[in-house]
Amino acid sequence: MPASLGDHRTRQAPFTTTTPTHEAHSPVCFLQVALFLVLSGTSEQSSWSEWQVLQPEGPILVAEGDTLLLRCTVVGSCADDMIKWVKESSQDQQEVYNFKRGFFPGVTSAVQRTREPLDCDYSIYIHSVTKEHSGTYHCVRFAVSSEDLDTKLGEGTAVTVQGAGDPKPDLWIIQPQDLVEVTTGDTALLNCTVLGDGPPGPIRWFRGTGLSREAIYNFAGLSHPNVTAVRTSDRDFSILLPDVSTKDAGTYYCVKFQRKSNRQYLSGQGSKLRVKAKSTSPTEINEPAVQASPTGE
Repeated sequence: MPASLGDHRTRQAPFTTTTPTHEAHSPVCFLQVALFLVLSGTSEQSSWSEWQVLQPEGPILVAEGDTLLLRCTVVGSCADDMIKWVKESSQDQQEVYNFKRGFFPGVTSAVQRTREPLDCDYSIYIHSVTKEHSGTYHCVRFAVSSEDLDTKLGEGTAVTVQGAGDPKPDLWIIQPQDLVEVTTGDTALLNCTVLGDGPPGPIRWFRGTGLSREAIYNFAGLSHPNVTAVRTSDRDFSILLPDVSTKDAGTYYCVKFQRKSNRQYLSGQGSKLRVKAKSTSPTEINEPAVQASPTGE
């Protein structure tokens, strides 16, 4: 069985890399939430029917006092002034973060705005969570005029805040790296630690979310031939991606499945892989000219 929540936070420290630091915890629950969210409608500047909003699958369990990472990627266009986060609970609905306006204590954008035309990240951190942060979160396009309504489709991402006195969860999936940055040709290490028991079933890695997510590695089946497992212990489900290229960029999820139903049981919070092109050194640029020199100098 997993250690107490206090022990769990202590366990995370050895796995933390030099990438942005926080203590985001992993999903745990039997519920399945929306796999694929699509924004529809039109505006004066862009066709909303071409937008896709991707949120991670499965609810998230976070310990009280820790930091929650909520991932959201908009595919098709970037518009900071038209995206916000809202939280629904049994009592009410409230705005959590607005990329256009307002001040939201304890909530920050996970990444700086990059203006990437086909893959824009609108993930957020909620710091020092309390029981009041439990609920379902939606990354939505808000109304651009008084005649429009906020576009909020699907079930969103359910979040449960675990208090110190609550029953212990049966399984934790820990992905300590929010962001992994490598250069083309390097090997990327994606960490995943699984604590606890849970139902019988394999651990699998995927890139992306929704119906179009790509299977990367299966610890109990076929996998990409160039991806290898680390397995330093029976709790280690980390993988290595050798000789990466820019095509390997994306968000990778470590996921637990139930063998009986072959359905997803719970997922890690995701690690974003960013691949930078390798710059050419001055020596490499001048080398052909030196070799072609008639004097040999």
